[in-house]
Amino acid sequence: MEYTMKRLYLAIVAGIFAAPAGSQTVNAVQLDSIIRKAVVEKHIVGLSVGVMQNGKVVLAKGYGVRDLASRDPVTPETMFGIGSVTKQFTCTALLMLAEQKRLSLTDPVSIWFPTLTRAKEITLIDLGGHLSGYRDYYPLDFVDQEMQKPATADQIITEYATRPLDFAPRSRYSYSNTGFLILGRVIEKVSGEPFGAFIGKRIFTPLKLTRTVYEPVAPTIVGNMARGYTSFGLADPIPADPEARGWAGSAGAIWSTPTDLLMWDTSLLDHTLISPASFAVLSTAQRLTDGRSSGYGCGEGVNDRGQAVVLSHGGAVSGFVAQNTVIPATRSAVVLLSNTDFSPIAALNQELVAKVMPRGVDVPVVAGLSALDAAKKFLTELEKGQVDRATLGEDFNLFLTPAKLAAGRKALNAMGPISKIRIANTVERGGMEVAIVQFDVGGTSSQGLMYRTPDGKVQEFLFSRS
Repeated sequence: MEYTMKRLYLAIVAGIFAAPAGSQTVNAVQLDSIIRKAVVEKHIVGLSVGVMQNGKVVLAKGYGVRDLASRDPVTPETMFGIGSVTKQFTCTALLMLAEQKRLSLTDPVSIWFPTLTRAKEITLIDLGGHLSGYRDYYPLDFVDQEMQKPATADQIITEYATRPLDFAPRSRYSYSNTGFLILGRVIEKVSGEPFGAFIGKRIFTPLKLTRTVYEPVAPTIVGNMARGYTSFGLADPIPADPEARGWAGSAGAIWSTPTDLLMWDTSLLDHTLISPASFAVLSTAQRLTDGRSSGYGCGEGVNDRGQAVVLSHGGAVSGFVAQNTVIPATRSAVVLLSNTDFSPIAALNQELVAKVMPRGVDVPVVAGLSALDAAKKFLTELEKGQVDRATLGEDFNLFLTPAKLAAGRKALNAMGPISKIRIANTVERGGMEVAIVQFDVGGTSSQGLMYRTPDGKVQEFLFSRS
């Protein structure tokens, strides 16, 4: 096959199979080793991780410290701010009221907020899917002057949702915390209860989420709660100043633990609190007016292009980052919570999720190293201009001449070090495992295909700029 066809195949595979791939079983010791390494290498202050596979929790563990001053360790009971993972709870509360016929997802915002911009054209589900066009009040990654002063939800809504829209409703997807503050107030007006009381009574208590709270009054000193940290310019972490009262609200004010969030994930999969139809609203990407997928349901990011649907949502409030990822097909989930708002948990999350993803039924089992370790080994050797030829197939050995090795080494060294190696997916072709490998060479993003036969030998590893 001509190389141009290989490049075409690469583009097709990368475009269709974007979700990470993994093995069929999870080794808790291996997971623990991966996490410990990341905590040390990434200088993470505190981290709490929960991993579930086939409906069973296989890891729930804390790493690092919850408070740098006291050096108290993170435990599975340590509570962290989960930021926008809160939005799943807000949408679920909305759907509960919809099931009771107390509101409809297609109701216009004007029923409760008639003075907001184009409120008759924007529906509740538009708010839940970030399709409203209302300006986000929290687009920056630090607490600005405005958020240092307490404010009510109505004050924030009036300030940001009476401006001209950023775009026509449903024509674009643009993340907006403003829409979720509106949803929180609608829930309060319909239920007649404060938002925190409603989700406490209707969600936290029935599910026995005993380490989950909404808007704790003094999170740095109450119980086993983590203190949030921040940093600038790679300096040492310092305590982060939280948003003033009212700014996180129904968009991001819940604190929790991975264990509680795994129970929450399980309840969604089991339809404990809401019906299968309502769960479908959460987990099905909405469509824009031009037919494109928004990639977002209601409080859930949706990736439905790989070998399994992946539901995922991140969260970030001052001093904290969070990630909750669920694979419904295998009743698996990964939760990461950290008390540093610069904590680079995305790569770690991807690596852990790969371990609980269902393996493509046609992908052969390969002996020896994992796809990620094999890719790292080959690329590291390539940077040095010497490869372990015993690990290569006969034809690839012949193809990879000393002249090509030398040219490759020279080009790579000129561009910069190889970093951020990751496996986007694995598929089958010609009886081989084909790993889609993504990595950076200096500041250049690259992508390649690594073919391996069941005996573990690399039959091809070609890559180019992505």
